[in-house]
Amino acid sequence: MALSFSFGGLPVPPLIDRTTTACSSNNSSSSHAFDAAYIKRAAELADKSAGFTAPHPNLGCVVATTANGSGKGGRPGVVVGEGYLYAEGTSPAELQAVESAGELSRGATAYLNMEPGDCYSDRTAVSALVNAGISRVVIGIRHPLPHLRGNAIRALRSEGLKVDVLGEDIQSKTIEEALKSCLLVNAPLLFRAANRVPFSVLKYAMTLDGKIAASSGDASWISSKKSRTLVFQLRGRSDAVIVGGNTVRRDNPRLTARHGGGHLPRRIVMSRTLNLPEVANLWDVAEVPTIVATQRGAQKSFQKYLASKDVEVVEFDILNPKDVMEYFYDRGYLSILWECGGTLAASAITSGVIHKVHAFVAPKIIGGRNAPSPVGELGMVEMSQAMELIDVSYEQIGPDMLISGFLQPVPDLSPTIPSIEETSAVDPSVSPYESSIIFFYKTWDPYGAFSNFSPHAIRIPDENGDYFTWPSLEHYYQAQKFIGVTNPIAQTCLDEIKSARSPEEAARIGRKIQRQHPHLVRDDWESVKINIMYKGLKCKFSIYPHLNSMLLSTAGSVLVEASPHDLFWGGGRDGEGLNYLGRLLMQLRSEFLGDFSASHDQSTTHQERKDELNRL
Repeated sequence: MALSFSFGGLPVPPLIDRTTTACSSNNSSSSHAFDAAYIKRAAELADKSAGFTAPHPNLGCVVATTANGSGKGGRPGVVVGEGYLYAEGTSPAELQAVESAGELSRGATAYLNMEPGDCYSDRTAVSALVNAGISRVVIGIRHPLPHLRGNAIRALRSEGLKVDVLGEDIQSKTIEEALKSCLLVNAPLLFRAANRVPFSVLKYAMTLDGKIAASSGDASWISSKKSRTLVFQLRGRSDAVIVGGNTVRRDNPRLTARHGGGHLPRRIVMSRTLNLPEVANLWDVAEVPTIVATQRGAQKSFQKYLASKDVEVVEFDILNPKDVMEYFYDRGYLSILWECGGTLAASAITSGVIHKVHAFVAPKIIGGRNAPSPVGELGMVEMSQAMELIDVSYEQIGPDMLISGFLQPVPDLSPTIPSIEETSAVDPSVSPYESSIIFFYKTWDPYGAFSNFSPHAIRIPDENGDYFTWPSLEHYYQAQKFIGVTNPIAQTCLDEIKSARSPEEAARIGRKIQRQHPHLVRDDWESVKINIMYKGLKCKFSIYPHLNSMLLSTAGSVLVEASPHDLFWGGGRDGEGLNYLGRLLMQLRSEFLGDFSASHDQSTTHQERKDELNRL
């Protein structure tokens, strides 16, 4: 069922039995059928990570012995290994698949729904396929980002592997269907890359006569319990859920993914006036953060009240869906679910930021001249102006009917020469304003390895001098908040961070406990966190030669952590942030280049380091 969200209603391909033997026919149609089936399976695997990988692609890999029987040690056409990218900073799908296949990878074919990004400068995915002895790679679509597109394909071919790309090297009706599954499973990323806003889905439930509530405003419940459970899953596949002020006042929602798996999307409220209740479920951020987007200067006293509740407030000169989505694009959001009322929904549609619609239609009639509808005024006066959905699918959910479709076609990957502004939007190191500034933020950036979330484990001694291997720098940094604290909750949190499956999970655990139980954070945290980060960075860039080379290659450039919301480690939305991560990297670069001695680093106090960083 979950696949219909990403695949736009395509029939879900059956699971491929690892013991199923493919037909040995050598004709092209039979060969294409095998390729298409395995590519669809790779897309199906990729979809398992929806909601966890943002803003990275959903990537799956299937390793199968070749259909002509040349696969070493196994029957022809047998799936011998599978894998998918769980979250950013975790093991690549290709590495998982060949490790699962073992020696059966020799001479086998690897099927990937998307070209690997290999965005950490270490070619992990490519190396995994080459070293495993894979002889052929079939790729669904090229990577959508210009600075990554085609790199892995060229690298694989240079190593002697045969690489076929659907729609380019192999073409048929069957291949077209498989290609479509690859486009749809990564539709959020493709829309984000093409439009420079997060992929946005409008979800609503309405009666058979098109009402989302009674004339009194009561909306409990239009859809069935099964439909509401499906909505929880939709939320679990999104980075954030967005509503307007009317929804907060009328429904007092929680907007949680209670039955949607482990991923918890952020909650976003759009309100120009901040005429919002002081008591609301969304102001409880113990489990999930809430962000309020408002117009600049609106109710400063209420903004302070929200801040006291740890609710983040972001001001805009003019509050409109387009500017808000561009802002959350800058924050790295991939997919946003809109669960707002008709007025905000109409504004979002006319702004062009809604890409897909999920409409739950309940077999109920409520009537009412003043009963609200799911979409407000769009300015259309003739039926010929009506917006038609693309790739429409229909699915019965209990007594309800779910109608889904795209308002805009999924962007194709035709090669284009982007303008400097377009390039800067997807490649922050290319700035139309100042070429000597290198921006980095998410791990898919050209300098993404600078991020704490890159998948580079560090081995570093603890407070007792015993060495421990942390899966990422973010794991190490979050854990240090609770080192030496004897409280059982802090110890449990520390254990959870150590075993977190991804850097994002480690960050979520550490930030949550710090927010809920600030007294559990070590007393000296604010005074030592810069030195702790520097220690972790130095370890990371000392262990990996290619990372060291990447850092040294930036000599002469200013490094800016481009987070628009982190005013301490990042550069902030308008450059008002302290950019301590960028400064630490520049200081580390200087040390590696010989400007600072090792003894100077060891004797530097916290305040001295802050003074040095402020001069950078």
